[in-house]
Amino acid sequence: MRSLSLWAPALRTASAFLLCLALLLLGACSERTRIERLPSDAVVLAFGDSLTYGTGADEAESYPAQLELLIRRRVVRAGVPGEVTAQALARLPAALDEHAPRLLLLCIGGNDFLRRLGNEQAARNVRAMIQLARKRGVAVVLIATPEPSLLASPPAFYAEIAKEQRVAFEPGVISTVLRDASLKSDPIHPNARGYRVIAERLAGLLKESGAI
Repeated sequence: MRSLSLWAPALRTASAFLLCLALLLLGACSERTRIERLPSDAVVLAFGDSLTYGTGADEAESYPAQLELLIRRRVVRAGVPGEVTAQALARLPAALDEHAPRLLLLCIGGNDFLRRLGNEQAARNVRAMIQLARKRGVAVVLIATPEPSLLASPPAFYAEIAKEQRVAFEPGVISTVLRDASLKSDPIHPNARGYRVIAERLAGLLKESGAI
């Protein structure tokens, strides 16, 4: 009996730890952004700049093309190399009208950073694009784009906007790819293997969110 009493404090500590862990996991699950399941005939609009266009690889090796094979839904590749967020915002309404997507994959901002146009302007335009899509009943996945630096880290506004607008968010796959020389075709663009990594990460996110 005495030996059990010696273990009692440790058992209480362990129980408290497991309870806290369970509550944290429950909170994380409840906060995960869900996306309505995409029908088999749903259109996904991949919208952005050269990272969406697939610069550095063949069209069939772009991330939208590879993602289409992974999720078995049509993925429209609507990337314009060199485009900044202001131009993308102006282009988005027509793209939504033309393709009538159920889901928008938004990956934009890198050219604003390269041209030093200011993060405030980029954030404002990204927020406006998300709001535009959601007003039309289109779900959104926001994909963070890194600023040019040794760490290739995205600015904080992406996470802030995703939380504020309650949209699904992919914070790090572009940064991960651009930090790995074996996954790049040049300093700022992935190669086919890099785009595959992006497609696989997004497919995983869509599965976890309930979209597929």
